[in-house]
Amino acid sequence: MTSKLLMIQSDMSTVVDTMGEAVGETVAAPERITLWDMALNGGWIMLVLALLLVLAIYVFVERYLTLSTALKGEADNQFMEEIREHVHKGELDAARNLAKETETPLGRMINKGFSRLGRPLPDIQAAIENEGQLEVARLEKHVSLVATVASLGPMIGFLGTVTGMITAFQEMAYAGNNIDISLLSTGIYQAMVTTVGGLIVGIVCYFLHNLLVNRISKVVFELEVRANEFMDLLHEPA
Repeated sequence: MTSKLLMIQSDMSTVVDTMGEAVGETVAAPERITLWDMALNGGWIMLVLALLLVLAIYVFVERYLTLSTALKGEADNQFMEEIREHVHKGELDAARNLAKETETPLGRMINKGFSRLGRPLPDIQAAIENEGQLEVARLEKHVSLVATVASLGPMIGFLGTVTGMITAFQEMAYAGNNIDISLLSTGIYQAMVTTVGGLIVGIVCYFLHNLLVNRISKVVFELEVRANEFMDLLHEPA
C-alpha cells in the first residue's frame, strides 16, 4: 500500500513539473517588433511612402518659415507708420525708396502703388491688388505638393495591401495541399503594414497642409488690412 502511494505521488509530481514547464513556455514573452522592423517588412511600398513623407515635411518646414517671416513683417506697424509720416511730409520719393528697400510682400505691394501715383485711385488700387495676387501665389508655392502627398499616401498604402494579398494567394496556389499559415504570413503582413503606413502619411500630410493654409490665410488678411490703410492714406487730404 505504501509503495503504491509513493508511486502515485511520484507520478503526480512528474505531471506537475511537466505542466509547469508547459505553462512557462506558454507565458514566455514574445519578441517585440519595432516600428523599424515593421517598415522593413512592408517592402518597397514603405520606401516610397517614406520618401513622400520626407518630401512633404521638407516643403512644410520651408514654407512655414517663409510664411512666419512674412506674417511677422506684415504685422509690424513701424513700416506703415514710416510710410505715413513720409507721405504727410510730402516726401514721396523717400516713402517709395523705403517700400522698395523693404523685401516683404507688403513692401512690394506698396512700391507698386507708389509707381502708379498720378493715376486715378481705382487704377492704383487695382495695381496693388494685382501685386497682392502675385505675392499670394509666391507664398503658396509648393503647398499643393503637401496636399498631393496627403492624397497619395493612403492610395499607395492600398496598393501595398493589394500586392500583399496577391503574394499571399500566390503562395497558397504554389503550396497546393500543403497549405500552412506561415505561407500566408508574409503577404498578409505586408498588406497590413503598408495600409497603416499609407494612412499615417496621409494623416500627417493632411494636418501639415491645413497648418500651411491657415498660415497663408493670416498673411493674406494682414496684406489686405495694410493695403486698405495705404489707400486710406492716399484718400486723405494733402
